[in-house]
Amino acid sequence: MRKLSKLLLALTFALSITSSAFAVTVASWGGAYTESQKLGYGDPTAKALGIEINWVDYSGGLSEIKAQKEAGAINWDIMDVFAMDTITGCDEGLFVEFDFDKDFPAAPDGTPASEDFFTSMPSKCAVGNILYSWNYAYNTETAISKYGTVPKKIKDFFDTKNFPGKRAIYKSALTNLEIALAADGVKMGKGGKIIYDKLEAEGGVDRAIAKVKALCEDPNGGCVFWSAGAQPPELLMSGEVVMATGWNGRFFNATVGEGAPIAQVWDGQGLDYEYFALVKGGPDEANAKKALAMMTNTEMLAGSAKYIAYAPWRKSSIAVMEAGEPWYKDGKTNMVPHMPTAPANLKKYFLVNADFWADNSAEIGEKWEAMKAGL
Repeated sequence: MRKLSKLLLALTFALSITSSAFAVTVASWGGAYTESQKLGYGDPTAKALGIEINWVDYSGGLSEIKAQKEAGAINWDIMDVFAMDTITGCDEGLFVEFDFDKDFPAAPDGTPASEDFFTSMPSKCAVGNILYSWNYAYNTETAISKYGTVPKKIKDFFDTKNFPGKRAIYKSALTNLEIALAADGVKMGKGGKIIYDKLEAEGGVDRAIAKVKALCEDPNGGCVFWSAGAQPPELLMSGEVVMATGWNGRFFNATVGEGAPIAQVWDGQGLDYEYFALVKGGPDEANAKKALAMMTNTEMLAGSAKYIAYAPWRKSSIAVMEAGEPWYKDGKTNMVPHMPTAPANLKKYFLVNADFWADNSAEIGEKWEAMKAGL
């Protein structure tokens, strides 16, 4: 009996070690976004690999994972992070470096992972997750010109003669300067290169701010500044503004979920991004690496777009969605037209340049706030 008890105790201990070793923890942002990750590729990956994947919310940045490392008790395996955090985390040895074509599967047609990514990664420790858009939308009941036309181009956002009424714009200069120059006739260049070259050049920032100031002071226009993502659709639905910049996912939810009289304009959109990073020395690093490779493959990333209007980082995911339309969870909405990376929406866009804003945000912020204070 004593031998049997010892055997059972040893077995129980072994099982506890095994079960704990097969639990991967992912830190993300919560809400509808994490729900789309969990349902779109987290749960399917967990089932396919026979492991447990737990999702926890955090508020961003690297302070929490640094504290875990300093305490010698790292609790997270994977983190959803911004571009600059992947660079800093990589430099400080917090994250694992990747060999993209070795660590991540090819596209269904054999295209290597690095060539299937929508764009390059900010560091060797980052793998793309989703892309979302900073674009603008208009109230379909009020933003109609005297000629019966509706806004179609980025320049229309600043055209108060043909489209009179207030505009809602983001409270800080981020993306406002880019669209201002685009509306002022500056060509985008590949990924917005020319736009950022102009902003880096002498007088470029002042030119962009002047364009926004003119819009805000125009008697036929005017600006309402927003800070929370829910505000732009609300301002459009209430009729307080005729056009508003905002995030494509918020506009999608308002139109599909609430039937709001809103239409999006993709011309001049700014593409922004989220990345995954693999924590070095995490509690289950080996299984986390396997899970991350599967969660970011073509089919899995397409799965997240069933639940949210953010575009998969893999270019090949769009074809999967097209073949499965209507792709949205309601079973009736085609999702590809709502994807920032759909070919029809990529005719004129810029990639938000994290390095530019990291280097210049303080100086630009002073000028921007001075402009707002003078309105």
